[in-house]
Amino acid sequence: MIGLIKKDLAMIKSNWKLVGMLLVIYTVMGIFGEIDISFLLPFISVMIMISTFSYDSYNHWDAYVVSFPHGRENSVRAKYIATILLILGTSFLTTLLSFMISYIHTGMIPYEQIFYSLLGTLFGTLFVLSLMYPIIYKFGIEKARIGIFIIVFGIVALGSFMAQYLDLSFLAKSLSFLENYFVLIFISIMILMSYVSYKISERIMRKKEF
Repeated sequence: MIGLIKKDLAMIKSNWKLVGMLLVIYTVMGIFGEIDISFLLPFISVMIMISTFSYDSYNHWDAYVVSFPHGRENSVRAKYIATILLILGTSFLTTLLSFMISYIHTGMIPYEQIFYSLLGTLFGTLFVLSLMYPIIYKFGIEKARIGIFIIVFGIVALGSFMAQYLDLSFLAKSLSFLENYFVLIFISIMILMSYVSYKISERIMRKKEF
């Protein structure tokens, strides 16, 4: 299992220069007061991990790994764990940089603001992971790209429509009683959707023929 995780992380080592460059860009833009792009690196981490599916497909990795004991289940589990580790690692780095940039600008650190920004980034990246991985396991990386584009575009379009034409203030008021439990609920939702996505992917992989 650990070997499979190392395999996925080793496959993206050529992208570490890109990650380092983005960290530098984020730091420079933050220091000079440009837009906040702290969310960008964790999202790109997901995209980088998705590229490993192409490597697996090219090298016929799935057909090989099914020969291992519990190979199907372990390969899916390793892919999710490696991706989440990368998301957490890049999120941790950008959070530290956010602390530094805020201190340089104001002489203080807005812990609460950065925490909620981190929470939103984690939710967004895990949502993308939870949405994309079952589609990729079901249809393969090449076919999945089209489906992913359509789904993401549809979500963005739906969100824009709701923000422009629907009054959602009533929803905020009706949920105000949950304010004290917001963080706990948010974290629970992230864990739940990641777990459900993993179980769906595992089930697809278990039934797939190679």
